[in-house]
Amino acid sequence: MTNNDIHPFSFRLIATDGMARRGEIRTPHGTVRTPAFMPVGTQATVKAMYPDQVRELGSDVVLGNTYHLMLRPTAERVARLGGLHKFMNWSHTILTDSGGFQVMSLAQLRKLSERGVTFQSHVDGQKIEMTPERSVEIQQLLGSDIQMQLDECIALPAPREEAERAMHLSLRWAERSRAQFEAMGGPGRGQALYGIVQGGTDPELRLASADALSQMPFEGYSVGGLAVGEPQEVMLKTLEITTPAMPVDKPRYLMGVGTPEDILESVARGIDQFDCVLPTRAGRHGLAYTRYGKVNLKNARHADDPRPLDGKSPCEASNRYSRAYLHHLVKAGEGLAAMLLTWNNLAYYQQLMQGIRDSIEAGTFEEFRASTRADWARGDIPPIG
Repeated sequence: MTNNDIHPFSFRLIATDGMARRGEIRTPHGTVRTPAFMPVGTQATVKAMYPDQVRELGSDVVLGNTYHLMLRPTAERVARLGGLHKFMNWSHTILTDSGGFQVMSLAQLRKLSERGVTFQSHVDGQKIEMTPERSVEIQQLLGSDIQMQLDECIALPAPREEAERAMHLSLRWAERSRAQFEAMGGPGRGQALYGIVQGGTDPELRLASADALSQMPFEGYSVGGLAVGEPQEVMLKTLEITTPAMPVDKPRYLMGVGTPEDILESVARGIDQFDCVLPTRAGRHGLAYTRYGKVNLKNARHADDPRPLDGKSPCEASNRYSRAYLHHLVKAGEGLAAMLLTWNNLAYYQQLMQGIRDSIEAGTFEEFRASTRADWARGDIPPIG
């Protein structure tokens, strides 16, 4: 394949309804319908799922984790084996994060400097340095379609001085990340690099970060540093301030979010892309997401319940297996419990995203938002009679 055969990264808006946006991202590995939820494949796998299942549920893109893959099996090994798409048998779009969040949250004995972060691997104790240049190099070795700048993500709440320091460091790292991305020929391969807006929950810092990043030629822009300890209302207020300052003609990605409610409310505030471990992690711990809210299959009340999780869902995990059986699998610690509940959860998330996309295109997003919230409020109550 020559560069002339590669479809360059692009984004187009199809419809808007209020601040909610319906669009399409095109990458060398296909089209991503937005708003999009990206299942997390931390270790080059969406846990408890086959790649074909993930695709059949409606996923156009999955996320891989730079920090974990650089430690094991290493980016160099993945590159020798043909790149991440081939390695994990996923021929569609892949986004990789920068590894920065995991360095800050998982690594031991971290030392932060202007150059980057030096840390001790949680896998084997090896001392490793992560710089903006190295983060991009790893993502290029993996061959992902959408890549992220290295940034510093701090826990909230944080003093303004700390948020401001981290925001300015992230901006300097953004410039270095972009320079490395271009030096390695990312744009020529149709790849994208996103900048990350930081600034804690301070409106002035968020606007300053968004403005500075907008002057840099990124293919997309992310909101980072949220859903890290602050209340939901604070996160949403920060989005209301931040997203209008981000470029209209580029995709907007809210990193690490979230619950179905977080997603619905963030779409209403102009966000196009989401990722979160929640649906897969919850599935491994006995929790199902449905159109009527969460169902905890550990609860004894499900032991004699012959109903499926959702008889109207097209997903077989949702409509073919009784709650009694799922409860039994969870209590027995069977691997099939994680497989079926993860399948159900990802199906529900993708059904929610399709409903969001359809309603924006039809100009009925507010009605969809209200009816979806009403179903959640109704809750998972047994039928009468």
